[in-house]
Amino acid sequence: MASLKITKKHHKHLNNPFPSNPKTLPCIHGNLLFDFQSVPSEQIYDIGKDFQSNWSSKNGGSLCIFHKSQPSRSMWSTVPGRSFVSAAVAETEIEESRGSFVIKDRDIHLICNHQTIDNIRTIDTSDIVLRANNQDFTSFSNRLDQEKQNKGIQLPALLITGKIFCVKKRKNSIQSSEFIEKQPSTYAKYWMLFDQKNKNQIGFQVRLAKPKVEHRQKLSPRTYGYRAFISKFGRIRRLRVGCSRYFSRKRGIITVSPAEEENVIMKNEGVTDFNRICITYSSEKSEKFYGFGEQFSHMDFKGKRVPIFVQEQGIGRGDQPITFAANLVSYRAGGDESTTYAPSPFYMTSRMRSLYLEGYNYSVFDLTKDDSVQIQTHGDLVEGRILHGNSPTELIEHFTETIGRPQKLPDWIISGAVVGLQGGTETVRHMWKELQAQETPVSAFWLQDWVGQRKTVIGSQLWWNWEVDSNRYSGWRQLIKDLGARDIKVMTYCNPCLALMDEKPNAKRNLFEEATKLDILVKEKNGDPYMVPNTAFDVGMLDLTHPKTESWFKQILQEMVDDGVRGWMADFGEGLPVDACLYSGEDPIMAHNRYPELWAKINREFVEEWKSSLVGKEKEDPEEALVFFMRAGFRNSPKWATLFWEGDQMVSWQANDGIKSAVVGLLSSGLSGYALNHSDIGGYCSVNLPFFKYQRSEELLLRWMELNAFSIVFRTHEGNKPTSNSQFYSNHRTLSHFARFAKIYKAWKFYRIQLVKEASEKGLPVCRHLFLHYPEDEYVHTLTYQQFLVGTEILVVPVLDKGKEVVRAYFPEGENCSWKHVWTGKLYSKPGSEAWVEAPIGYPAIFVKDSSIIGDTFLKNLREYNVL
Repeated sequence: MASLKITKKHHKHLNNPFPSNPKTLPCIHGNLLFDFQSVPSEQIYDIGKDFQSNWSSKNGGSLCIFHKSQPSRSMWSTVPGRSFVSAAVAETEIEESRGSFVIKDRDIHLICNHQTIDNIRTIDTSDIVLRANNQDFTSFSNRLDQEKQNKGIQLPALLITGKIFCVKKRKNSIQSSEFIEKQPSTYAKYWMLFDQKNKNQIGFQVRLAKPKVEHRQKLSPRTYGYRAFISKFGRIRRLRVGCSRYFSRKRGIITVSPAEEENVIMKNEGVTDFNRICITYSSEKSEKFYGFGEQFSHMDFKGKRVPIFVQEQGIGRGDQPITFAANLVSYRAGGDESTTYAPSPFYMTSRMRSLYLEGYNYSVFDLTKDDSVQIQTHGDLVEGRILHGNSPTELIEHFTETIGRPQKLPDWIISGAVVGLQGGTETVRHMWKELQAQETPVSAFWLQDWVGQRKTVIGSQLWWNWEVDSNRYSGWRQLIKDLGARDIKVMTYCNPCLALMDEKPNAKRNLFEEATKLDILVKEKNGDPYMVPNTAFDVGMLDLTHPKTESWFKQILQEMVDDGVRGWMADFGEGLPVDACLYSGEDPIMAHNRYPELWAKINREFVEEWKSSLVGKEKEDPEEALVFFMRAGFRNSPKWATLFWEGDQMVSWQANDGIKSAVVGLLSSGLSGYALNHSDIGGYCSVNLPFFKYQRSEELLLRWMELNAFSIVFRTHEGNKPTSNSQFYSNHRTLSHFARFAKIYKAWKFYRIQLVKEASEKGLPVCRHLFLHYPEDEYVHTLTYQQFLVGTEILVVPVLDKGKEVVRAYFPEGENCSWKHVWTGKLYSKPGSEAWVEAPIGYPAIFVKDSSIIGDTFLKNLREYNVL
């Protein structure tokens, strides 16, 4: 590969508040050529028993894949006459600052943008001729053999072979009957394989041989149709790349401190492989693209470039002036419209097309062209799957069938409010009395400060040493026991990082020291523990690839649960340094996206092992089941985490990082397999600087309560600056409002139980964008945060703007039903219509389907709780 430069900017305190977008590889376009002697003009090929591919030489040649049940509907197709496989060699620069990462393409040494097709054929793993005559294909076919045994793929598979190449424009005109390239030309063989994985999924993979230089390449126009190619080629704008410079280089990794970043020497030697692979295929100008994991700024990504890399979401993410301030004091801390804790290389479209990548490489989905999509993947291999489905719900089912689905939540976590509180034992007991007086349904107290707090330069922070602080929470076990007697659980906090404990006076264990002795911390290249800068202190990070880490951390969880704790926030997971050394020896850049899945897996395995230990014992009780919730994730995280939350939104009304973004994150993640997700009531991040003040207002808090009463979990958070924020306990109005909406939340528990079961069986989210059930309604595609469905029976139109008491509700086309306004009983019966609806504080615009069992039961429960 080409070189990799890593720049650390953790401690750079004065930065450009308006950083430019990182330099990236441009969308690559090239021509498609094919051998008329070996490639037919028209041909249909079987892929497994359920899929077919149609090759046509018309308009320059194209390939189309479809399900046999719908031969007229394309699942995936190439752009006629254009290359669909291309590759490049580029230098990479990664800038890192406290969990934020910027990945840049620097010098581009080589782009092979044109493609030939030498052969298209169906194959079986018993194809001895291929192995005997093509040594390069041996490893490819051996892998296919292994996949057939391990995954049960169905043959035949479709194999496309040929070359990708770059051509320099000649100054002289072409007069002979043959095109002769006298300048050095670079090419490489490629193999692209399509194989059926199951009745709804086709796998694809692209592999490349090493690039080669050929000083005299002769291609006949009678064979490849080069006259047409040359006429087009003159109109193509190409990047000029220095091939000769590249072929003496080899990848090297350089870590640069801020003081050194202007004087970097790139060290490279030897010939290496491509480190960018691009796959290009057709799209439509009006096609909408949804998914890509938990995204906070957009629902439809057509026209965008979407990078897939786990990291901090940022503070502001484009909302001003907070993004300006965050970027000024910490490098790129503001984030942007694409930064997220939980991305996923998956999408579905309004044309019922869907695709996802396997593996953990950094990738970019370029959707900026009207007629095409280009996936740019870092590395020398691309693997993924193309999904067949007739509706958005089917596509989610088929996607989660492979990546995994959440298990059912225990009833206790979805029965009442989860009260986020800090302060110690007496604070909790006092607040419990206050909530009892309001008859507030409470499921649990979530006590993140159970480990104790310390003062830092940014305020009060937790001691990252996962044991109870007996001074702050005296009588810890008795507190848990007393709350348990009222069917209220206690939840805590942990993450995969450990802080130095030299200054904590009452620590019983020093977990950082224990982990260092066990040698289970992520390392620097010199073998020392990698001290990762966090906010105001540095921490050691658990090496989750080390075999000893799992059992050691599970024992910490066991001690916590032995005290009576039944749930916890499993925080962080997004910040693995990209130059760390891991026990597994794997590339830390690839491991970075895998780390949050490993973190979830350890927690989940402990939950399952603890549950198994209760089997056959008298104390076995489904209501004692454990729950953990986390923010960082990747494609397969829904399989492991029991519950998600959306991370640290600003305490604001803004669109990119406030209450509106919480709705977008909820709905986009739901389309990507994160079926069980929620946000902090009121948001998290406050800022209290002389010229930049973001403090949670009472109005924002009340509206966020109304919003989250219709998510899977109704949980409060005091935020990073509790004294600057309005809290649910601030006054009688906030406390009674909280109690009221905890009852509204409880009133649809019966339906929530059904939706949790549906999530575990089909992967469908509890909160749903209207696209899921009304994909044919064009207006629905324009919606972002304005409204959403809970299941199919409840329509929520939240108030998300300061001072507003009226909202505009849209009643979708596609179903002949009336929607009943919960508070007035007014019916809205015209599909595809809009209406302005009054929504004063305490009475958000909520609708149920008229005469539905779910709607009638919800209204009945509201009356019983004296809410309606």
